Amino acid sequence: MRMAELSARSGVPAPTIRFYLREGLVEPGRLTSPNQAVYSESHVRRLRLVRALLEIGGLSVEAARAVIAAMESKSGNDFAVLGQVQYGLRSPARRSGASESTGDALAEVDALIARQGWRVRERNPARQSLAEVVTTLRAIGRTEILDAVDDYARAADELARREVDELLGIDGEEARAEAVIAASVLGDAMFSALRRLAQESALASRIAPSN
Repeated sequence: MRMAELSARSGVPAPTIRFYLREGLVEPGRLTSPNQAVYSESHVRRLRLVRALLEIGGLSVEAARAVIAAMESKSGNDFAVLGQVQYGLRSPARRSGASESTGDALAEVDALIARQGWRVRERNPARQSLAEVVTTLRAIGRTEILDAVDDYARAADELARREVDELLGIDGEEARAEAVIAASVLGDAMFSALRRLAQESALASRIAPSN
């Protein structure tokens, strides 16, 4: 397909596609002349993935490029490749110079990980991100949310086990890496939206219960 059809099929404007091509987020099409190229269904799929990373996941172009590079690496080690992709999706929200409270929060996070029996590497960026959340919640005095952290963890564990079971059933290293991206970026967005819907419903039920 030509650029115009690729744009129509993917829903991505042609100028944006050209930008993605220049930035190495999408592989070039097959040249049919010095100024013309044709594209395949794989380009449609990649464009939709890139858009999810940038627009829904909120990644920078540089971070998205790193994720895609990890996804395209063929090390033969699923755990290593998929770990690279997942770790590339979220950078730790580090402040310059970890405060004492953040250090305390990291200890709380590690204790939670131990209670759950999770096998998590120390460099997992989510560990630092969770510690930042814990520190902020304590700073603003909203510790009631922390009282429910084990409930959050159990729900996350149940969901993660299901996701991993489905992930390992997907054929192809690149397809599995794409699934990690979808679960991490779009899954996070979906869960956040569902939680907000459930919160409104729960609040409405308490304030104005139906007869």
